[in-house]
Amino acid sequence: MMNRIALLLVIIGALNWGLVGLFQFDLIAYAFGGAGTTISRIIYTLVALGGIWSIALLFRERDVILTERRD
Repeated sequence: MMNRIALLLVIIGALNWGLVGLFQFDLIAYAFGGAGTTISRIIYTLVALGGIWSIALLFRERDVILTERRD
């Protein structure tokens, strides 16, 4: 479950950075009243934690990941 949450957060972050890179538009800042608001900062922090969690997925053995999916 944590892997899916982390993946969702990484996807949100990637889409947001794509918008920033292509159009100079920060969707999270726009949706929550600016990049410095508390809720925006919480979301940015959650995205970062999701990315950190996902780093561990790079180093897991494939059979461990497949075993988790069956559970």
